[in-house]
Amino acid sequence: MTKRLEADEYVAGVRAGDRGVLARAITLVESQREDDQRLARTVVAALLPDTGRARRVGITGVPGVGKSSLIEALGTHLTKTGHRVAVLAVDPSSPRSGGSILGDKTRMTALARDPAAFVRPSPSLGALGGVARHTREALLLCEAAGFDVVLVETVGVGQSEAMVAQLVDCFLVLLLAGAGDELQGIKRGILELVDVLAITKADGENVVTANRARAEFAAALHLVRAKHAEWSAPVLTCSALTGDGIAKLWAAIEAHRAAMIAAGTFATERARQQVHWMWRAIEAGLLRRFAADPKVVAMVAELEAAVRAGSVSPDHAAGELLAAFTG
Repeated sequence: MTKRLEADEYVAGVRAGDRGVLARAITLVESQREDDQRLARTVVAALLPDTGRARRVGITGVPGVGKSSLIEALGTHLTKTGHRVAVLAVDPSSPRSGGSILGDKTRMTALARDPAAFVRPSPSLGALGGVARHTREALLLCEAAGFDVVLVETVGVGQSEAMVAQLVDCFLVLLLAGAGDELQGIKRGILELVDVLAITKADGENVVTANRARAEFAAALHLVRAKHAEWSAPVLTCSALTGDGIAKLWAAIEAHRAAMIAAGTFATERARQQVHWMWRAIEAGLLRRFAADPKVVAMVAELEAAVRAGSVSPDHAAGELLAAFTG
């Protein structure tokens, strides 16, 4: 059995860039155990002064768009140019068992072997938008370990992907040309969140189709309210297979960061995100306490059965349980 580390051992190991300790620290923040959570809060608090300097990029896209391949190509490009890259690849968890596929390390084999990269699959644990409940803490740990770029890969595209935008500085949406409906089911709200949009697999015979899709999406974005007045989201084409467009894609991400800093909104957005996650942590903590409260536990089975039978409305049952919890 692996010896349990003390808080100062976690802190020292992460600061030293020890991959083994970093992995164990991320496992700690993902733990559901109350004692682990207390220790994790101590570790993260001690490391906060070492965080905040990385580029934080969220990457999402429709199924089949090649997120993992694109991330590997982008990550490899970045490590070759002197960056240290951490990838937090959030895998879908089973709503029944809580298990997840955790296959991104096998899909990003080259990047996973790169000494300047760190690939961490993480179960979403049913969290909204596929963002694992403690992805933010994992991101901070990676920054404290010296990674200057953190890429957060999400489960897919849907309205809940708005949660990703609360984690990162730049929200990159990947799309596939020639997949029928050019908006491919992407909600307007997602387009309102996008900072950079990229058409993937722009290689071989797909180049013409990708360029046509780029023009169509660029026109579509003009109909959507810009996320920031000082930034107009560019639409690019790229190929993970050939590497074409990867450097331009990163240049666009860097240009977005520069524009936000110049406008004075970069620091404001990060501060707003911190407050947002404080309230999400409060919600999660209250839900845990609510579910564990003896008075709630004593009533919940009967009320659930009544709701299931249709004899009690969900709102009435919720009110009963909340009254027992707060009474």
